[in-house]
Amino acid sequence: MSLAPAPSLLGWWTSDGTPLAIDPVSITEAVNDLHQPLYIVSTTQGYALARGGRGAIGPDSHDAQAYPVVGFVPPIHPENLGDPSFNLDHGTRYAYVSGGMAAGIGSAEIVEALGRAGMMGMFGSAGLALPRVEAAIDRIQANIPGKPYGFNLIHSPHDPSLERGCVELYIQRGVKLAEASAFLDLTINVVRFRTHGIHLGPNGEIVTPNRVMCKVSRVEVASKFFAPPPAKMLSQLVEQGLLTHAQAKLAEQIPIAQDLTAEADSGGHTDNRPAVTLIPTMLQLRDRAMAQYKFAQPLRVGAAGGISTPASTAAGFAMGASYVMVGSVNQACIESGTCDVVRQMLADAEQADTTMCPAADMFEMGVKVQVLKRGTMFPMRASKLYDLYREYPSIEALPANERATIEKTIFKCTLDEVWSSTESFFTQRDPSQITKAAKDPKHKMALVFRWYLGQASRWANSGLADRRLDYQIWCGPAMGAFNEWAKGTFLQQPANRNVTVVGYNLIHGAAVMTRLNSLRSQGFPVPAEATQIGPRELDDVKARLGL
Repeated sequence: MSLAPAPSLLGWWTSDGTPLAIDPVSITEAVNDLHQPLYIVSTTQGYALARGGRGAIGPDSHDAQAYPVVGFVPPIHPENLGDPSFNLDHGTRYAYVSGGMAAGIGSAEIVEALGRAGMMGMFGSAGLALPRVEAAIDRIQANIPGKPYGFNLIHSPHDPSLERGCVELYIQRGVKLAEASAFLDLTINVVRFRTHGIHLGPNGEIVTPNRVMCKVSRVEVASKFFAPPPAKMLSQLVEQGLLTHAQAKLAEQIPIAQDLTAEADSGGHTDNRPAVTLIPTMLQLRDRAMAQYKFAQPLRVGAAGGISTPASTAAGFAMGASYVMVGSVNQACIESGTCDVVRQMLADAEQADTTMCPAADMFEMGVKVQVLKRGTMFPMRASKLYDLYREYPSIEALPANERATIEKTIFKCTLDEVWSSTESFFTQRDPSQITKAAKDPKHKMALVFRWYLGQASRWANSGLADRRLDYQIWCGPAMGAFNEWAKGTFLQQPANRNVTVVGYNLIHGAAVMTRLNSLRSQGFPVPAEATQIGPRELDDVKARLGL
């Protein structure tokens, strides 16, 4: 059996009276002292960690009491995790983002709390009427002026007017960052937002007041966001008077999205991709795009889907992510736009307690979302409706027994009553849907079935008691991992979970994990106790972050 080579002598360290860390408790304390450099020194008892004192790199030492240095771990500042340009561009202290969970679950409260704490939140505008979105803009801009924030922009293939309305609202109200999610292709609405106000700066640089952060899991979609706007779309915007010819020429030199979030196995819209393969793939795409287009603005890739513990947060950064994005874990926090019953359901979830089922917004296309299956019948019932939709051409063609069953167990009213409600809704929202339904019975069936899927998330957010078994709760396996990490600590109870303490703990824990990995890579035997990075109370973790 071959042995590892003996470490090379790097220098010498002399104590100032601070004892060496050689037992598990003192090693753990030393590693957690993020702002102190650590020297790995060789002693008669084996390797130890040294802090303070005087260290020198080089072969000579004139102090007989000096210890030989065989490794070194510099201080690590959590605000340096990720890409420094991300923090500079967005005005954040930490490269940490909370995704825009739909239907206001990514609430104004989340956005404001994280903005004040040096992180960034995205308001979950998907599925909300424009007046509700505008009210959130009013509140956030008034409560955290000058702080970072963004608003979600979800792809709406069946209601392009809603997508367009959001973009016009964001432009009108001065929202500068849009999180584009669930896009199957690039749309002119995204190009419109991104290019609005583009101009040359005083030094001849291209200035883009609006930024797009896209959330994708497919290379073919990502490649369109890591590219300049299509010439055809720029021409259309010029023809519509929304861009000048000069602005269109400038737009040919910028990426649609400077920040691309690699969305792995997440809650809601997801392709269930493993983060360990998706993130490197998107990094390769980034490098190819930079080589091809030679953008002045650096392209960045963030990590999302599964970010829920210090280890997964550190892993995202270690793989090269410029920032990390969380979702499911913040839905279980007190600031989220859901109810206490759902928070408890999420806090009880384990990693295997999620499943895929039809998506309300892309029902006809067969697109699926990931949801919680523990404690709710929604996934099974939604799948039942999609099976019926695929099998039968219209509501009238449903077998009598099937119709009776879904009216009794799923809709809890007649399908005629559901259609009456649906017709009234779309008469106000999008009358073209009613016209199409009159001509196409299959489309009418889809609208009726989508009523249940759309209402199920609202029942969950409002905590409607008699619809508990129908709650649609978007959730990924990150939730189970977080709960396992929080078990037996103050964060086990959802009432103690707030987005600031969660965010600080994940960032601090990721920094500690990064130090541990540096020690391991230099042959230091890290004790198991040091890897147990549990949650810390707010004042404690803030002090350790130097806040």
